[in-house]
Amino acid sequence: MTNSDLARRIHATSHLTGQFTLRSGRTATDYFDKYRFEADPVLLDEIARRMAPLVSSGTQVLAGLEMGGIPVVTALARHTGLPCAFVRKQAKPYGTCRLAEGAEVAGRKVLVIEDVVTSGGQIVLSTADLRNLGAQVDEALCVIDRGQGGAEALKAEGISLLSLLSAEELRAAAAS
Repeated sequence: MTNSDLARRIHATSHLTGQFTLRSGRTATDYFDKYRFEADPVLLDEIARRMAPLVSSGTQVLAGLEMGGIPVVTALARHTGLPCAFVRKQAKPYGTCRLAEGAEVAGRKVLVIEDVVTSGGQIVLSTADLRNLGAQVDEALCVIDRGQGGAEALKAEGISLLSLLSAEELRAAAAS
């Protein structure tokens, strides 16, 4: 499967049109429903296989953000052999009461994993939390970068954004 084939498949599986309010508060007429590609085990595995070479050497832990980053990070770990941390938006008030479950992040180089990035807001918040736990975070990796300012917002926080595909690449592949 080529990158164009993968982009066409993701677009066909997850692209919706209508009126959508994004996490950032912005509205959009097109939307990539990440749960549709994350729910397809064959497609998710191919996405993870393609993302694996984008994981920087020296990365010690993959940190998936609640909720959409969790299936992606789990699939990606299968291809990299790296342990995962599952990062909540806020620590649960029971059980372990941890913000980051799974692999230990303190003192380790952590790569934040997200599904779709628009403004980068959740990555900024979660990275601050991970850094407060002692993690070294300077990169994030996503499946789709919507190209709407997320990379710039992250750069301002000392985080480089890597992406498997851009929304523009998905639209172009679908049109071809």
